Parts: sequence; C-alpha cells; structure tokens
Amino acid sequence: MKILYGVQATGNGHISRARAMGKYLAQAGLQVDYLFSGREASQLFDMQQFGQFQLKRGLTFITDAGRVNYWQSLKQASLGELWQDINTLDVSGYDLVLTDFEPITAHAALRAKKRSIALGHQYAFLHQIPQCHNNLATQLVFKHFAPAQLQLGLHWHHFNQPILPPIIDEEPTDIAIKPQQVLVYLPFEQQQQVLALLKPLTGYQFSVYGPGLAIDTVGHISTHPPALAAFKADLASCSYVLSNAGFELISEALQLGKRIMVKPLQGQMEQQSNALALAQLNLAHSTEQLSTSAIAGWLNSRHHYNKVQYPNVASAICDWLLKGADENISTLSAALWR
Repeated sequence: MKILYGVQATGNGHISRARAMGKYLAQAGLQVDYLFSGREASQLFDMQQFGQFQLKRGLTFITDAGRVNYWQSLKQASLGELWQDINTLDVSGYDLVLTDFEPITAHAALRAKKRSIALGHQYAFLHQIPQCHNNLATQLVFKHFAPAQLQLGLHWHHFNQPILPPIIDEEPTDIAIKPQQVLVYLPFEQQQQVLALLKPLTGYQFSVYGPGLAIDTVGHISTHPPALAAFKADLASCSYVLSNAGFELISEALQLGKRIMVKPLQGQMEQQSNALALAQLNLAHSTEQLSTSAIAGWLNSRHHYNKVQYPNVASAICDWLLKGADENISTLSAALWR
C-alpha cells in the first residue's frame, strides 16, 4: 500500500501525531510520502523521520500575545495558491490519502475521488463533545477545511461518541522525576512576559521552551528554542506542565501523569473547548489569564485530578488500515476505550 500523508504543520501537535503514526506505518512496510503545510521551512525542526517531504504554504492562523489575530490571518492567506496546490497535486499513484487536518491533500483526494481518511482532534468536533463558543462558522471549518471519506476524531474521553483516544508519540523512559520541575510551553504568548511571571517563583525550577528563546539558564529558569529530544526529556522528568491548550502535548502529559495547567489561546474555539473538557473531566486546571499568583496557586494546590492511561492508538489504527479499514469506526472506538 502506498500512502500520501498530509499534515497540518501550524502546530507541533499534528507533527507529533504523524511521528507516532509514521513509526508503525514504516514497521508495517508501507510506503508513505509526507506533505506538510501551514509553516515556513525555517520554523520546522527535527524532521528527519519524514524523509524527502513536500512543503506547501497552505493556511494558518496568526497569533499575537496569546490571541488569534483574524485580520492578519486573512491578510497572509493566499487562497489562489491554495487552490492551485490542490488542483496540481497528483494523488493518482497512491492507494490512500491520510490527512491530519491538512487541506491540500484532503481536497486533492476528493477532487480525484481517491480513497481518503482523516485523523485528528479537530474531527472529534463533528460529534457531541464539550464545545465552547461553537457556531455555524466553526462547524463549517471543522467539516470542510480538510474533509475525507472517513474521519477518525480523537479526544481524551469518548463522550459516548464514535471517537478514539489520543495518538501519543511516547517513548519508553526511565528518567527520574524531579518534584519541583515545571515544563513551560506557551508558544502563543509573549515569551519575555512569561519569563517575568515565573521569576518570583523561586521554589520551582522552570524549563521554558518557545520561539525566539536561546539556550540559557538564569537562576531557577532555563530557556530553550523548540527542540524535540530535549523537550521530550524535560517532559518525562518534570512534575508539572504549563502550556496552552493544544491537544497533543496535553495528551502526552496526561499519559505521563503530570499535573497540568492550561491557558487556552483566546479566540481559538478548539483550545477553549479543550480547556472546558479538561475541567469537566477533572484532568487539569485552566486559567483565562496568566499571572504569577495564578501559577503559584496551581503549583501549590493539593487538588486531586483524575488519572488516565490510554492504549496504543497509533498501532491500532495502523492494523485497522492494513485490514482494509473495513471495520466500523464505532467498533474500533469501543475496542480501544475498553
């Protein structure tokens, strides 16, 4: 089987899912070509696993100080280039197109009537799950941005819907846990403001990853540019995770049993809905506004959060694909949650 795998590269979560899926697809001997869109080549890192991938402009959101800037997002969008990429992408040589909310591969597959399967957190929003600020426009985006013949939605709970648990790019580790260590990943916030908020909290050690940061340590705060291996090591060893409300990092942190606080990206319905779901499931703390007092209150809290342990969803989906993807999604979902 030859697969074209499209990945939305705006956030690292989509890429992390592709890393997990790619390992099992490769182990099964499947030939996979990757196409990424939504991010400049200079902003991608540790992409060796994907070989000679294609990179397209696609569509993305522009953020400013923790909020989506819809005007700038619209200004930088090139719908003409997107339309041309969709109509010139040749999918005839593939048996299947996979898309993780990537619009070019998704619409090219539909145009060519090629078999297509979508997988990702966004497709869970086509079902009855906790949603915040949902409206007709957001539903149209989830339904039509990157459509496919079959959709595999992912979430932290099934909510009595035919959706799957998270795909987690988790490696076995025997790294010792550091009780006062906090991993901080707030890429949509102003990084210097984040560092200023953490400075008074001298009772904890902070590892802060974000765009524009250099490798440095000042007192109890170390800073890092985005990097895969170092980030994974700090995630494994920390006791706390402070981040925006993106799906994939929270999934990995939940699987590792970390205490989590999220600050959802304002104006981004998906992240605000994620924060709502985490609160309803008692899996993490959420704050609408970052402050030193809010962070300190969370770190010092003795609140008991629910624990979860997810199955190997990437392996299960790969097996499902090898069997022809003929099994009903509801059956696959029930088996994984069981």
